[in-house]
Amino acid sequence: MFAIQSKVEQESLPFLLRASRTQQPLMEAVSEVRDMIERQLYACGGILFRGFHLDGAEAFRSFAASFGHPLLSYEFGSTPRSQVSAGVYTSTEYPPHQSIPLHNEQAYTRDWPMKIWFYCEQAAQQGGETPVADSRSIHRDMPAAIRNRFAERGVMYVRNYGSGLDVDWRQVFGTESKAEVEAYCASHAIACEWKGGDELRTRQVCQGTAVHPVTGDMVWFNQAHLFHVSSLAPEVRESLLDIVGDPLELPRNAFYGDGSPIEDETLATVRAVLDRHKIVFPWQTGDVVMLDNMLTAHAREPFKGPRRVIVAMAQAHRVN
Repeated sequence: MFAIQSKVEQESLPFLLRASRTQQPLMEAVSEVRDMIERQLYACGGILFRGFHLDGAEAFRSFAASFGHPLLSYEFGSTPRSQVSAGVYTSTEYPPHQSIPLHNEQAYTRDWPMKIWFYCEQAAQQGGETPVADSRSIHRDMPAAIRNRFAERGVMYVRNYGSGLDVDWRQVFGTESKAEVEAYCASHAIACEWKGGDELRTRQVCQGTAVHPVTGDMVWFNQAHLFHVSSLAPEVRESLLDIVGDPLELPRNAFYGDGSPIEDETLATVRAVLDRHKIVFPWQTGDVVMLDNMLTAHAREPFKGPRRVIVAMAQAHRVN
């Protein structure tokens, strides 16, 4: 067996499971209490496995797949990643000095993974944490007027590819074929248009809030604060708008589902609520974190020194 500790830095998220002996294999320990892990995942939203032995990326892939669902490919991605092995990817490859705000994986779409795992193969010398936050608590804490507006209107995500300012459409869709892009978009309720040359625009209206299919909990579930132009530094925002001229031409932007602008001050409030619920805990090399992707948001802190965290996702969920 292994030690159970429900507090990390005085917070209940993530639930901490610690090895009871040196080099205790993670797969062996987890197989003994899998039902308890599933219960705690729904209760707490996330579990940190610490002090166990896990022998690299392939062992991590096997561990994630052992929960009964095929691992997912990173389709319609919004950030640069590299594939490590089938179903295993690097975490977002942004420069070390940049932070990544709290978000639920692929909440900018109408289908997403229910489970996500992070494996810290090498902890950074400084920083590099993967903060988490309870999406149920965020939903409850969000001002009612904002919460209701997002629930009723949803969010429209507009993305423009091919200008060299963001991830290329070939990488996002994993194909060189425009016909395959169009087929993917048609099957996922994404409007797409080729704008001449090699440029593409997509629009998709998605949820602002959501109901967890197992627990029935309401959660804050969108990435408007990441896609909206207000997420950019003022000088970057000004420069990009000077280049493209129209907010619809930005590499990415977010609007209410009816196409009307989301107010900067609304998203400033959203970011403040997210920040209030952020829980930061230090990575230790060898740690594995398992999250229910709807119940728990995650982020990334800036870091110094080498850092390697890899990711796996499973259990696809789609809303009609």
